[in-house]
Amino acid sequence: MSFKIAVTQFNPIRNNVQRNIRTIEKILSGIKADLIVLPELANSGYLYGSQDALQAFSEPKDGSGPFISSLTKIAQMTEGVVVTGYAEFHRNGLYNSAAAVSSKGVIQNYRKTHLFADEKNIFLPGNTGFNIFSLGNIKIGMMICFDWIFPEASRSLAILGANIIAHPANLILPYCQDAMVTRSIENHVFTITANRIGQETDQGRKLKFTGESQITDPLGNVRYRGPKNRTTVHVMEIDPSLAEDKKINSQNDLFQDRREQYYLLSRKGTTREKAY
Repeated sequence: MSFKIAVTQFNPIRNNVQRNIRTIEKILSGIKADLIVLPELANSGYLYGSQDALQAFSEPKDGSGPFISSLTKIAQMTEGVVVTGYAEFHRNGLYNSAAAVSSKGVIQNYRKTHLFADEKNIFLPGNTGFNIFSLGNIKIGMMICFDWIFPEASRSLAILGANIIAHPANLILPYCQDAMVTRSIENHVFTITANRIGQETDQGRKLKFTGESQITDPLGNVRYRGPKNRTTVHVMEIDPSLAEDKKINSQNDLFQDRREQYYLLSRKGTTREKAY
């Protein structure tokens, strides 16, 4: 089974959605892929001092805003589905979200479950939970940036049947790319981490993003790792059916061997002490 994927990294410019749209259009000009993954908050840039400062560059999940609507045209041009991070407007506040967009509009919307650092001052905690969508027989899940540090995120998507995890990111910590090797191994899935590059400064705060967007296969092989600070798009053919094999050897299966009755799935009301 052949399936063409693309991972894209660039430097989204804060306060300038139209420029970011033009950049994405330029990067993806001539690209054909079944699935393209863009970075977190690709519409707005990352570093904002308040929700009010970001709100003007956010848009609803229904695809009526300028950024998502432009991606429907890009999806038509690339003949695939685009997964992108964006700032989502909601009447109750803002969400750090990811949308899967086809030429017909938004297929699925995901709101970031695990907010990082000052994001907690800007965004509402995500409330969608983890879900998958299908492209033919291929199942795809989404998570965003800091979700990587919680194994439950990728495991939830894998249990739901995801062949591929699309992972828009704005990484500043040095750990994620190596950790995604483990996430791929422990779930036997493909992972596509689309990180951004560049740096942002706002009100005395400065962040530098790490680039090195990555594609990792179900055995933990890094199929591609991008440069640290250069705009790139990398297209690759994969066989998503490889993610359906959860066997480690003839006697061990990643999912069949799970013994959930012994896992602490929630701290609430859980006591696990035994005297000998």
